[in-house]
Amino acid sequence: MQGYLSSNDCNLEEFSKSLDHTLNQSDVPLAHDIKKNIPIYDVSQIDFLDNTQTLRTEWANVLHKTAGVLVLKNAYPDTSCIDAATLIFEKIIADEKAATGDKADHFAASGANDRIWNSAQKLCQSDPDTFAKYFSNLAVDTACKAWLGPNYQMTAQINLVRPTGAAQSPHRDYHLGFQTRELAESYPAHVHDLSPVLTLQGAIAHIDMPIESGPTKLLPFSQIYRHGYLAYSQPEFREYFENNYVQIPLNKGDVLFFNPALYHAGGANISKDIHRMANLLQVSSAFGRAMESLDRSGMTRKLYPILAKNNHNLSEKEIDAAITSCAEGYSFPTNLDTAPPLDGLAPETQANLFRRALTEKMSISDFEKELSLHDKNRRA
Repeated sequence: MQGYLSSNDCNLEEFSKSLDHTLNQSDVPLAHDIKKNIPIYDVSQIDFLDNTQTLRTEWANVLHKTAGVLVLKNAYPDTSCIDAATLIFEKIIADEKAATGDKADHFAASGANDRIWNSAQKLCQSDPDTFAKYFSNLAVDTACKAWLGPNYQMTAQINLVRPTGAAQSPHRDYHLGFQTRELAESYPAHVHDLSPVLTLQGAIAHIDMPIESGPTKLLPFSQIYRHGYLAYSQPEFREYFENNYVQIPLNKGDVLFFNPALYHAGGANISKDIHRMANLLQVSSAFGRAMESLDRSGMTRKLYPILAKNNHNLSEKEIDAAITSCAEGYSFPTNLDTAPPLDGLAPETQANLFRRALTEKMSISDFEKELSLHDKNRRA
């Protein structure tokens, strides 16, 4: 039994073998086409008011056991709500840049593209009528339910990549994909299996995206490789990705969905005049919640003076265990406008602030100021 995965066990030959598949029509009998091992579903030919359990089952199987990615063509047959949302997002981008300047991104330097964090909330607050038309889409709803079940939690981020915008490095996504390799190694092997089924990645095309505009680079079947969260940053795996990825052009109103463990990367925009805009959906399982609501900030304020003293007779490991049971140890959910991932993929956690304060021997008053700022920056 393998309790933990190690980056030393990542094997490019095994990875390559796991990708040696061809998607056949018998694997996706409800698909209308297959391109580059990716099933294509024409939403205009699907009745989502009918029982969609068979369709949801097929999509879940695609995301889990076969290609890991699917395309919904004509998901928005009437793109007027896309156009209305685009105008709102363009105004939000202009307003936010005027207020705060260019924003940092997970994978792009500040100013290299335009990003709207929490675009779903901002769209709803700006124009709830457009929000209703945009997010009442039954194709999107069916895909989310296929992977996550009911009561899923929708979040979204607008990404606008200008001409000359560089490609991303290949990666996996939230949750484990947002951790450092060292931290990912500290999670048990079964958590590597669990992480992908907690979220679903999607992208709604707000304009036509020919290949030269840089639609997402995808590596079908790559979500199957168990060591994938530890391997994607290794040079030989990145080289393999760059030599084997595929891209599918999208039209305005098409939607791409993929398993967050699928190796992927935003493509380079080598067009002369296409400003590639997509609304990136990051959809979470309803089960990603604790049973009780705790005032962890209040607890942290009470505990810090105790652990900051030298008379508690606790070892370093015991101190760490106490912090883990008290402070918020995860960066998310957060407000990425005010708590951006400036030095990596995730902001500092409350627990790591606690640990840093002990190391730096912060005074109680200084720690409370830092904690108050941390709390303020996390709030939506």
